Amino acid sequence: MKQTFLEAGQIVNTHGIRGEIKIDPWCDSAEFLCGFSKLYIDGKAYEVRSAHPHKGMVLAALDHISNINEAMLLKGKVVSIDRTDAALPEGRHFIADLIGLEARESATGQVLGKVVDVLSLPAQEVYVIRGAEHQYMIPAVAEYLVETNIEGGYIRVKIIEGMAVDVPD
Repeated sequence: MKQTFLEAGQIVNTHGIRGEIKIDPWCDSAEFLCGFSKLYIDGKAYEVRSAHPHKGMVLAALDHISNINEAMLLKGKVVSIDRTDAALPEGRHFIADLIGLEARESATGQVLGKVVDVLSLPAQEVYVIRGAEHQYMIPAVAEYLVETNIEGGYIRVKIIEGMAVDVPD
């Protein structure tokens, strides 16, 4: 079952004396996080009065947080978004939905393992798949990522030499 609320960043500091907070975004970009009108902290909804990217972070002003003392109470807290408020481009998925998917080899259908991590590298994302004997690093490009079926609980991938390493005991 898909989670309704997805962790999207962490409040790392305050900014100024009027209650702005500085958020380290865990999503694709600070700009993506700035697009939300509501953020959730400890399960409580906060209306976003303003948000803008600044040096890879998000500076945000939230309703009911009007001074530095109130903002300091939020430092270290995780910021979440409601998945229904997000519009992902075609072919993009939330990492939370990818983790745990079964990975199958596209030609044979052999189960390779499960997706345990998604690395966001400069060139493209890389899916880390762990099986009983091997770990695979699969670039998230059409050449190797043949199918992503979130509802079906699996991905199909094309494996080439060099993608697998032995899993240590």
